[in-house]
Amino acid sequence: MEKIEHIGIYACRFGFFRIVEEEGAVVAIDVVKERQGEEAPSEVTDLAARELAEYLAGERQVFTFPYRLVGTPFRLKVWHELEKVPYGETTTYKKLAEAIERPGAYHAVGGAVGANPLSIVVPCHRVIGTDGSLTGYAWGLPMKEALLDLERH
Repeated sequence: MEKIEHIGIYACRFGFFRIVEEEGAVVAIDVVKERQGEEAPSEVTDLAARELAEYLAGERQVFTFPYRLVGTPFRLKVWHELEKVPYGETTTYKKLAEAIERPGAYHAVGGAVGANPLSIVVPCHRVIGTDGSLTGYAWGLPMKEALLDLERH
């Protein structure tokens, strides 16, 4: 049986959100510079786009649209730990590794954070270096800095 997939592309201040829904839940959110590929939005992708727009406008701190994380057991552990980082706060790769009881695995944790398919919703932008520096972000450090600034104010 083939999975039913919907893709919606929505303008945002960073370009466009490309939101992928499978079987009633969002499974991926990307930021792209231009519209690409075929669009087949759904009520779920529309709802996710609305909530992301409210977040970027400073009007939303918690997302309610249905989403599903798909990944290895290790990545899922890291992503579920990321979901616990409160709005406006940050954590480090080291703290995440300790929280999942793998204190020496902060490089692997970094890999899992970088592979997060639901950025912003699973807030990988809230992960910083142990020394407080901004570290890599799949969508670029300027966007990471903008998201952290949004949450601080």
